[in-house]
Amino acid sequence: MNQADLKSEIAARKTFAIISHPDAGKTTLTEKLLLFGGAIREAGSVKARKAERYATSDWMELERQRGISITSSALQFEYQGYVVNILDTPGHQDFSEDTYRTLTAADSAVMLIDAAKGVEAQTKKLFEVCRKRGIPIFTFINKFDRNAKDPLDLMDEVEKVLGIESFAMNWPIGMGQDFKGIYDRQTGQVERFMEGSARSSSIPPVSGPLSDPSVQEGIGETLVKQLTDEIELLDMAGNVFSQERVDRGEVTPVFFGSALNNFGVPNFLHYFLDLAPAPQPRSTNLGELDPETPSFSGYIFKIQANMNTQHRDRIAFIRICSGRYERGMNVIHTRSRRRLRLAQPQQLFAQERSILDEAYAGDIIGVHDSGLLRIGDVLTEKDGLQFEAMPFFSPENFARINIANALKRKQFIKGIQELQEEGAIHVFRDLHVGVEAPIIGVVGQLQFEVLEYRLREEYGVNVNIQHLPFEIVRWVKKDEKTIKLLSESSMSTVVVDKDDNYAVLLLDEWKANWLSDRYEIEFFLQPFDV
Repeated sequence: MNQADLKSEIAARKTFAIISHPDAGKTTLTEKLLLFGGAIREAGSVKARKAERYATSDWMELERQRGISITSSALQFEYQGYVVNILDTPGHQDFSEDTYRTLTAADSAVMLIDAAKGVEAQTKKLFEVCRKRGIPIFTFINKFDRNAKDPLDLMDEVEKVLGIESFAMNWPIGMGQDFKGIYDRQTGQVERFMEGSARSSSIPPVSGPLSDPSVQEGIGETLVKQLTDEIELLDMAGNVFSQERVDRGEVTPVFFGSALNNFGVPNFLHYFLDLAPAPQPRSTNLGELDPETPSFSGYIFKIQANMNTQHRDRIAFIRICSGRYERGMNVIHTRSRRRLRLAQPQQLFAQERSILDEAYAGDIIGVHDSGLLRIGDVLTEKDGLQFEAMPFFSPENFARINIANALKRKQFIKGIQELQEEGAIHVFRDLHVGVEAPIIGVVGQLQFEVLEYRLREEYGVNVNIQHLPFEIVRWVKKDEKTIKLLSESSMSTVVVDKDDNYAVLLLDEWKANWLSDRYEIEFFLQPFDV
């Protein structure tokens, strides 16, 4: 392939993550983007637990039972000349470790806000992760078909709470029962809200210029005047649109709508694909890597076991950072220095997969993993390349896991190992107990419920979970005197992690500081191999 063709293919890629606080409608928006993009024919019912269909991105059975996203999903489809890669991330803070790793694979982010609740806690955390990476952020303010905060107040809240300038690309006309549609500030067109099926994209929007008497009649005199006054205020006192500042993550384009009712999504998708960046350069140990560099390179940001319940396979998710993948190509696994043949990489669409022959920088592909690969591993045609380290999150909740049936020991050990390699849990071995009853560390308590469910459903193992009082873990150097002292202390429990690094579980930060000062012990916030 010549350089011009490579450049054209890479420029067509749009890879983004959707972030939000739980219940803002993130998975619903993902469904509707797929619906209007032509990737699915019918949107799943996110809320109706007994419905026959479920959200495409929520493929895990527990997600369907709980109605929340537990694990990140990758979905790819083609639309109007673009290849769109959506990364649907969990909104619940208990699964933020998975979300943060997935965000490293995105070139931009769509921030979803509930119009009635405004900017919420988890939204702020995820926004900060995106801002530190300097990626463009697009805002979709959802649920305007319900009673909501004033749109001007919402814009002001985005600016004050998140510290980013906002620019309204469209503007809502009314809200709740009086929601009449949106006004496109770029074209001057009004798109009327016609409440219809929430599952179909076949109902065409009624639109026309605001100056059209029939459009004004449909909206009503009061709302026409309110809209005219608000648009005049935005034009006079609002921020100025700047593509350059959007690209730097300094300004967020804002869109209003109702994802559940299919409204405002096509308008958003149209502008987003035009404004969102193509794959961006990546920082490496060898300098900045241009995505148009001909040689293939990528890194693993996620590993998922048992996506296919029939085959019980493991899939490693790869973000391609440069060049072109070709089916059957050989690459170097930099950590082991081994050569691997990528024989059957797959295009991902949540749980569904299909073999692909080629992929380009910006794409997310999946490869079968026999146990060699880890999160953060680099696959490349040229040896010696390393990307920035994946974010590490120290667990804050701990429990001892005991197997209910000793005859299931083999399945138990396999399940714990595979879930550890996914990055879903941190496994520690108590020096006095061993592998039969490991101590599991997680970021959020809900992860214990997921662990129990997956061990039972995917590995056929029932377990008992004994919660422990510890709140933090710190790593220590392998010093005999230090290990003995901490082992004898009533404030701590000494454990060993998966790489045989010594660590200590502590009741709280105060106890850690006291032990450090009293005995001159040096604690480390993460393992030495991270």
